[in-house]
Amino acid sequence: PFQQGIRLKYSQLEDVKHVEGVRHPIIREALLLHNLHTPQIEITSLADIPAGTGLGSSGSFTTALLKALSIHYHGSLTARETAETACHIEIDRLGDPIGKQDQYIAAFGGVTAFTFHKDDTVSVEPVNMPFEATVELEERLMLFFTGFSQSAGTLLKDQHERTKSNDAAMLDNLHYVKDIGRRSLRVLQEGDIHGFGSLLHEHWEHKKKRSQGMSNSAIDQWYAVGRNNGAVGGKLVGAGGRGFLMFLAEDTARLRKAMRETGLEEVRFHFDYEGTKVLLA
Repeated sequence: PFQQGIRLKYSQLEDVKHVEGVRHPIIREALLLHNLHTPQIEITSLADIPAGTGLGSSGSFTTALLKALSIHYHGSLTARETAETACHIEIDRLGDPIGKQDQYIAAFGGVTAFTFHKDDTVSVEPVNMPFEATVELEERLMLFFTGFSQSAGTLLKDQHERTKSNDAAMLDNLHYVKDIGRRSLRVLQEGDIHGFGSLLHEHWEHKKKRSQGMSNSAIDQWYAVGRNNGAVGGKLVGAGGRGFLMFLAEDTARLRKAMRETGLEEVRFHFDYEGTKVLLA
């Protein structure tokens, strides 16, 4: 029988008596936030997309864990509270050199625009797109798995330190990418899906200049194959190096065939409009 303590099942198994002994950093900090030093609890995590692939799995995991713990202990968190607490754990408590976008989109869901203000607050705005454009965007966005990446920490830490030190080239690059974000919002609101694909390409070309580890010869080759076979534009999703190539396709069948011939596996997906939610309580 399960005695007093903590049992965790994710990519590893943990069975410990006290929260301080938990090896999984996010679970440990989430439990400590609830002042649960010696609880009797079992947590199991299942994921379609593993860690290290650049799709924001850490932010999704943290928001889901917080939502589940809240319900388990008879509380309730709004989407904003879930996102803010997840950011507090990953950024403030664990010191990860990351932004807030993964936690917020996981918590809120949908096709959503975020404005990150200097005072650390975040404005949330659903993208008001024509219905036909939303359907077209979902149909024409395609993901292809290039392989597992190493932890994004080293790459992100370098970018973070260069930004904090007012590295002129880094700041110019980030300002340019911010402008691309604003232009992307405008073209989506106008229903210009082809224009969004062109901006993806422009963004990727500038993102590659940010760090030497952002891309490599294999990714550049796969990207060129995509662009030559029906993709308007695309980018590597995540910090860089490996993970998923995302394309906006003009010809989905042609792109799918070309990428299959390179050996890359497509991962199908649909937009989610509910964000982090409890299915059964």
